[in-house]
Parts: sequence; C-alpha cells; structure tokens
Amino acid sequence: MANTLHEPRVASALKRMFAQAEQDEISFRRVDEENGGNAFDPARLTAQQRADVADRIYMPVSADAGRLLYSMVRAARPATVVEFGTSYGISTLHLAAAVRDNGTGRVVTTEMSATKAQAARRTFTETGLDDVVTLLEGDALETLADLEGPVGLLLLDGWKELYLPVLKLLEPQLAPGALVAGDDLGLPGMQPYLDYVRDPGNGYESITFPVEDGVEISCRV
Repeated sequence: MANTLHEPRVASALKRMFAQAEQDEISFRRVDEENGGNAFDPARLTAQQRADVADRIYMPVSADAGRLLYSMVRAARPATVVEFGTSYGISTLHLAAAVRDNGTGRVVTTEMSATKAQAARRTFTETGLDDVVTLLEGDALETLADLEGPVGLLLLDGWKELYLPVLKLLEPQLAPGALVAGDDLGLPGMQPYLDYVRDPGNGYESITFPVEDGVEISCRV
C-alpha cells in the first residue's frame, strides 16, 4: 500500500524542514532577546503579536509525533481533519499524506503568521498535496467559526492557552468517536485544556502518549 510520507517530494520537504527546525532553540533565544525577554508572554503580547515575532521559528511536531498523526488519520479515516497551528507545515504534511493515502477526506489548517502561511502554501504545492489542504490564515477562533463538520480528527498545536477555546468552538462539529490530539503537554498554558479533556463529564476518554513533549489523545465519546 502507498505511503506518501516516503514519496520523494514529501520526504525531501520533511527532511529539509526538520533540519531547519534544529535551529529553533537559537532562534527562540534571539527572538526573545530582541523583544526584551517577553516575546512569548501571553500576558504581554496577543496571540497575533507572538505569531508575528515567531515567524522564523518552526515549532514542529517531532518526527515520531508526525508518524503517530499519520497513523491516526490512516486508521480513523476522517472526512475532515482540522489542525490549529500550521507553522511551516511539517505536521500538516503528515496529516495530508495520510488523507491522500486514504483516498478520501480533507485537511483544514490554520496559521496566524502570514510569513509561515505563505511558506507552507509553497510547500503544499511543491509536494503535490495542496489539493487536499485548505489553509486558513488568521485567528482560528474566527476562521474556523463557520467550519462545516463532521470533524473526525483535530490536532491542537498552536498557542497553548487557545487549545481549550478552539476545542470548545469545534465541539458541535466533532463526530462521535472523533480524536483530538493536543501536543506539548509540558508547556505553560496547557493545564486548563488537560483538566477539561481528562474530566469524563466533558465527554472524552483521554490518555497521554509519550512522544517527545507528550501528546494528549482524547476520544469524543
């Protein structure tokens, strides 16, 4: 069976972007210094302002997390995959490759940074996956407000304090059994989201998957 992740154009793009993302720690420090040590403080800067100052930073999922996402989409065969936080498109390529190999479905992804959105669109075209990806540029709480479901898989990988608002926005569109993946469990701002999906009263069965900084996988039951 086909695995588009190993198609030369896709594999080459992923190899290139993962290599560039290895400079993220240096880029983080430089951006933070340029902004007085407060570049990523949600109490000081809006989500859009932080996205703009971070437009040089990849912030990718790990390679293992990418393969996990690919496998989840292949197994669940969702009609619609939604991603909050495209960045340069590493995670999106994994999602889109799985949709392509399923032979059905679409990926709707969101990005605040105009610089990253432009670069990601180029990559989707270069890899031949642009026909299964729709990139919505801007605030996800606005761009996803009119999204039509059902959503079978939701990836949350943007600013952490927005995970819960984005999830609640899309809950009416989640299909029964939909999977929700929240990346980077150890980062600040995650706790309200984790408290919510780990409370059975909110309609999820949730488990932590130990890849890199951790992925919380929640099933809409």
